[in-house]
Amino acid sequence: MQKNVKIEIDEDSGFCFGVVTAIGKAESELNGGNELYCLGDIVHNGEEINRLAKMGLQVIGHSDLSHLKNAKVLLRAHGEPPSTYKTASDNGIKVIDATCPVVLRLQQKIRKAYEEHPDSEIVIYGKLGHAEVNGLVGQTKGTAKVVESLSDIDLIDYSKDILLFSQTTKSIDGYAALIEEIKKRKLKDTEFTAYDTICRQVSNRMERIRQFAKSHDLVLFVGGEKSSNAKVLFKVCKQENDNSFFVSSSNDVQKEWLTDNVETIGICGATSTPNWQMEEIKRKLLTII
Repeated sequence: MQKNVKIEIDEDSGFCFGVVTAIGKAESELNGGNELYCLGDIVHNGEEINRLAKMGLQVIGHSDLSHLKNAKVLLRAHGEPPSTYKTASDNGIKVIDATCPVVLRLQQKIRKAYEEHPDSEIVIYGKLGHAEVNGLVGQTKGTAKVVESLSDIDLIDYSKDILLFSQTTKSIDGYAALIEEIKKRKLKDTEFTAYDTICRQVSNRMERIRQFAKSHDLVLFVGGEKSSNAKVLFKVCKQENDNSFFVSSSNDVQKEWLTDNVETIGICGATSTPNWQMEEIKRKLLTII
């Protein structure tokens, strides 16, 4: 039994603006009694997906979209390639577009670069197959190269001018390292331009969560297993405080973590983590301390 254990929920954790908007649009439609489909998981958090499913949100894949007719489909914050909008239009589908404004601006920037510099190599630093990255690559008709890490750097054609963009939720440090390596490898007679496209609402959380992790004896990071942002932020937590654990639901909380030397517990999460889920973790802790 622990005594006088302080539990703090990080006030800077939780949904980012783009996710708040997407979920708000979904709830508005569902509360109005409308049938609503969502193209892919609205957020990479299983608990929140289950909550919205109980309200009536139906998740579909891209293969389902081609067979859907005259329905309402929500496009999540991650964004979609132009081909998705064409399919929706051809099938009489009403699109509820919840693409994050930051992602939308990045899509427009990449499309403009592709149209104005057809002979250049467009490179995207991001997770291959991630919904946002698929939408970005789609702006180039599938020609952009996706680099996940420095190990993929040989995919780039250094004989061309290089235009580099980043998925909005990637690490600033990782992006900086990639930029430096490309600078070393580029040919002298070619141009290299790196665009600052990482979302600061996401990246600024890294330093805040770093300080938060340092200030507690035990840290529970709440996130979905599919969330790229959760993986990045949890890694930051673990680097600063080895007594950090990743949980996706209250069932993951282990009593063994509450050792005698734990006097403060910090609960934090990703941009895809709802506040109610962090509160749920706190309630679970209160039953076992």
